[in-house]
Amino acid sequence: MKFSVEQYRDWKHKSITLLGMSGVGKTHLASILRHNQWFHYSGDYRIGTRYLNEPILDQIKKQAMQVPFLRDLLRRDWIHISNIIKVDDLGPVLSFIGKLGNPELGGIPLGEFKRRQALYRLGEIEAMRDVPVFIDKSKEIYGYPHFVNDVGGSLCELEEPSVIDSLVAHTLILYIKVTTEREENKLIKRAQSDPKPLYYRPVFLDKHLQEYLLENNLTYAAEMDPDAFTSWIFPRLFKSRVPRYEAIAKPFGYTVTSKEVAGIRDETDFNELLEVTIARDDTDTL
Repeated sequence: MKFSVEQYRDWKHKSITLLGMSGVGKTHLASILRHNQWFHYSGDYRIGTRYLNEPILDQIKKQAMQVPFLRDLLRRDWIHISNIIKVDDLGPVLSFIGKLGNPELGGIPLGEFKRRQALYRLGEIEAMRDVPVFIDKSKEIYGYPHFVNDVGGSLCELEEPSVIDSLVAHTLILYIKVTTEREENKLIKRAQSDPKPLYYRPVFLDKHLQEYLLENNLTYAAEMDPDAFTSWIFPRLFKSRVPRYEAIAKPFGYTVTSKEVAGIRDETDFNELLEVTIARDDTDTL
């Protein structure tokens, strides 16, 4: 959705999609708004609780079945395994995605890794298609006047135009951009110091996997240190996603900087930033 400042100000039930890399402040901003009568819809929470719940549990059960004591309990239905995911703790989702590399170092073999990547992609597509339903639920069931869609950093990687079309039709797209080299380096270093599982487009993964293997004189993905590969690929992933975010934000939404978002303390600050951004966008298009 695109607005004039007056239209945004008069928008009774605001619905915003926050777009950008992990670490730019999306969840922090959504948490602030949650305390100001905004329904916080976490894409990854929805993926984990609805679309990956069974695969996550299956993976846990496979591991448990390797322990004779637990295997007996599971077969007799004497124990129950549940998947506990929180908006601010997506551990089960991350552990399911995993990191590509040597299984002896906690990595996942290439074939299994790609299977999980495909499942995550489908889950994210469906979770984003659920947004219009949850906009209605947030008002009609929970009584929230406004809605914020906190999406994963991989939204721009899905290559499913209908997802973007739906989000544009039902929400205002707000891209949080890292604008300085210093901020970019800080975000990259933070990600590299504690490598997290990531989603990669298949073409991107195949290209950079071969590059990494050649660079390190390795033959197979199973020889890689999973943390080393994840740290190595992150800056390249970051660079590849920027134009993809911009291709969504420029025609369909608005762009703010991570520095601007860092200064937001409450809903008033957020709405003031949006109005300034909309006015700035209107001026740039004249």
